[in-house]
Amino acid sequence: MTEMSEDRIKYLRLLSEQFPSLEAICTEITRIRALLSLPKETEHFMSDIHGEYEAFCHIMNNCSGVIREKVAEWLGDSMSHEEADALCTLIYYPDIELKQMHAQGEIPVEWYRRTTERLTRLARKLSSKYTRDAVRAAMPENWAFVLDELMNYQADVEEARNEQPGSRLRYHLTMLDTMISIHSGDDLIIAFATLIKRLTVARLHVVGDIFDRGPRADSILDILMRHHKVDVEWGNHDILWMGAASGSEACAAAVVRNCLAYGNTAILERGYAIPLRELMLFAQKTYPDEPLNKAALYAITVIMFKLEGQLILRNPEFGMQDRLLLDKIDRKSRTVEIEGTVYPIRPIPLPTLTEDAYLLNEEEEAIITGLRKAFRHSFRLNEHIRFLYQRGWMYRAYNDNLLFHGCVPLNDDGTFLEKKLEGNVYSGKAFMDYCDRTARRAFYQGDRYALDFMWYLWCGTDSPVSGRKIKTFARAFIEDEATWQEPRNAYYVLYEQEDKVREILAEFGLTGEDARIINGHTPVRVSHGESPLKSGGRLIVIDGGFCKAYQKTTGIAGYTLIANSHGMRLMAHQPFTTLQDAQKNGTDIHSQSYEFVRYPQRRYMTETDQGKRLIERMEDMNSLLDACRKGIIPLTERPIR
Repeated sequence: MTEMSEDRIKYLRLLSEQFPSLEAICTEITRIRALLSLPKETEHFMSDIHGEYEAFCHIMNNCSGVIREKVAEWLGDSMSHEEADALCTLIYYPDIELKQMHAQGEIPVEWYRRTTERLTRLARKLSSKYTRDAVRAAMPENWAFVLDELMNYQADVEEARNEQPGSRLRYHLTMLDTMISIHSGDDLIIAFATLIKRLTVARLHVVGDIFDRGPRADSILDILMRHHKVDVEWGNHDILWMGAASGSEACAAAVVRNCLAYGNTAILERGYAIPLRELMLFAQKTYPDEPLNKAALYAITVIMFKLEGQLILRNPEFGMQDRLLLDKIDRKSRTVEIEGTVYPIRPIPLPTLTEDAYLLNEEEEAIITGLRKAFRHSFRLNEHIRFLYQRGWMYRAYNDNLLFHGCVPLNDDGTFLEKKLEGNVYSGKAFMDYCDRTARRAFYQGDRYALDFMWYLWCGTDSPVSGRKIKTFARAFIEDEATWQEPRNAYYVLYEQEDKVREILAEFGLTGEDARIINGHTPVRVSHGESPLKSGGRLIVIDGGFCKAYQKTTGIAGYTLIANSHGMRLMAHQPFTTLQDAQKNGTDIHSQSYEFVRYPQRRYMTETDQGKRLIERMEDMNSLLDACRKGIIPLTERPIR
């Protein structure tokens, strides 16, 4: 044994407090080594959900179609196609299905027995790649004993000889029949369905944009907060809401404008208790000839552009002076000058514009002060935003995959774009790290610069979660659609080149042959022949159109990605009907699987990030075992309490 440093001995002493005997140390070493022999966990990747709760909820319940595949593979020879459909729907929505069955009459005891036996077989198969402790942890707490007993049934000797039912079988049948007789059969089936869904997907990655467009981002976040293993890579729409909740007036105005533009104010007023009354009253008075919702949209749009102008003027390093357009409006000629060209503007009344184009009047100041306070003090919103900060990042490198929503900003020549911020120059990974730190600063410290930076992240041309020149002003005021085009960062052209993708991966420390980038943000126009696989499959874009507004363009209703011990595959989903249809009629999302990576050999835990951490821990435990046996660390000592 090599000589240990004092720091190493101190660390091993602390570790020995957790494992105070040779037996405890040996048990932990054995546990870790056994864990490393298990297959790699199944990961599920989703992106650009955009408040589409019903489609999200169904894909979460059917695990992107994987449950249906497993039912067909493991139970298909023992049941008809109709029975398989019914079993899948029961697993997706057990409480709804059981309620409908009870409404049709008494459910036979034999149905409970048969269904429980099928669910047990399915759960047993799915549990084969987990430790028993992990399976127990995945079980609904109140049902862990019963589920564990049923899943770990083994035939007795007499049963194996085709003699009388063995004692173990009688034990299990008695347990099941007792539960049915005391009307707990439904609860058992619901518990099994929950366990099966948790075992099917071990970890969920959400690659950005939970908020906006769709109506129920709040309900989606409620589900994510209950998920057993989830991480979020922030998208620009998430950043916008995070900025609003942190106290950015410009972000708050943009959130309200988006909700009004998409007819989605319910999430503000009912979901997060953010009142719009003062804005509505002001809009009604200021734009009396317009319908109320349109008047409110006009009012918040002008307020937003005024706030954005103030922000741009006090932060010249953001490089967004080309967005200063309110002061370029000529109200007499009804025109605006953009980059040397004069365009006519829509006949939108602008009664609150003054010579100082970016100055809010007293009523506008009061409205935005009230909105800022409402966003800051919404308990439910802050609960959701705190979750996004705790379980979210600007990017994440996990199991050889680099996950981020938008882009790593590049110059046209492929070099990493340099951005000077707060006196320092950042590029590549360092720029992404700076963005992550400053976003956290906005929420936890709330200084003015960090709050302004959240707005820059939301819509900055060089922002890694935006990466394009947003043309909100042109879309709001100018009819000529040529002015609406939004030039994108060079990343979105260069990501077709495998050498460039490899260079980006190397910047983040991923140099293996299996390293890949997983993106969202830009809808894949499948109907135009576009592929989600870029640079020979080295980069995958999984924004395929969850948002209903994009489905005519994309031609599908979203991509999800499944990565397991055998390889990686894309699931392309067709448009979803409704949750009511799925629950009442058993309608499923039609999903097509595209396997694009097949590992030559099955992958095991030892080849994952978690496995690397376990290997390090096992080395520490071996060192502790050696030190204890040689008397360097006396196990007779106990920590002072």
